[in-house]
Amino acid sequence: MYINERVITNEQSNASVGDVVLSPIKVLWVGSILFTAVLGGWYTFSFSALLVFIATTSIILCLGHSLGMHRRLIHKSYQCPLWLEYFFVHLGVVVGLAGPIGMIKTHDMRDWAQRQPECHDYFGHKQPMWKDFFWQLFYDIRLTNSPTFNIETKVIESRVYRWMDKTWMLQQIPLAFLLLLLGGISWVIWGICVRVSISIIGHWLIGYLAHNIGQRHWHVNQAHIQGYNVPFAALLTMGESYHNNHHAFPGSANFALEKGQLDVGWLVLKKLEKLGLVWDLIQPENLPVRSELKRIDSQYEN
Repeated sequence: MYINERVITNEQSNASVGDVVLSPIKVLWVGSILFTAVLGGWYTFSFSALLVFIATTSIILCLGHSLGMHRRLIHKSYQCPLWLEYFFVHLGVVVGLAGPIGMIKTHDMRDWAQRQPECHDYFGHKQPMWKDFFWQLFYDIRLTNSPTFNIETKVIESRVYRWMDKTWMLQQIPLAFLLLLLGGISWVIWGICVRVSISIIGHWLIGYLAHNIGQRHWHVNQAHIQGYNVPFAALLTMGESYHNNHHAFPGSANFALEKGQLDVGWLVLKKLEKLGLVWDLIQPENLPVRSELKRIDSQYEN
């Protein structure tokens, strides 16, 4: 059985009863970034700015969000020096979603809720797309009986991670200053505002798709929400869109488990392993057997 040791529940803990409430912080942060990206992006577009957007988005999503925040900080699916972990997680913060502690709580709460027999539609992306878009980008959920968190001491007592978490919106400033020096305001708009906007919207969109449509090879018994593989988005998401694989083997550093699947994040990890920068890369065969996990024939749902 898959157990998330950070989520502490009791008899009253319930994943399905709660209210979706407007988040002033999300409205200000996401709203201002989106507004600046749309207006500023239109008036400052250039070919060089577009290249800056592509380069910064690719590097930050791969090393930061996928390898740093998700596979290392949250799932501990490989080992690396502490300085490299800090660097990758910092890039993950620069994605613009939240700080490291905030990301752990958001991820683990959703992970716990989806594995319950019933959970709120907010966690499972089960409302119409337009409504889920506003929910995820501008609202929070407050469960009536929420579990608590027991985040590991290494993270919760780390001055580096506490600082990143308190200042996560300000983590854009060093990169913005560098882009300003190198290419002017257009590079700042496209390397910060457009990049963060696309990353936030893309994170929501892949989450929506990967919990509603796609391909399944694995079924988690008694889990209310199942994950789906979305192959067409694999390259853009650095392998993160193989969500059915991830639901089946959350601790695996490799998301591409079927023939023909491509996980760019895994390929980068293998290169780093050859350089001696990462080690102990976990794959499904290294994980405990889950009694609730069932292999099924390939299934598609729309």
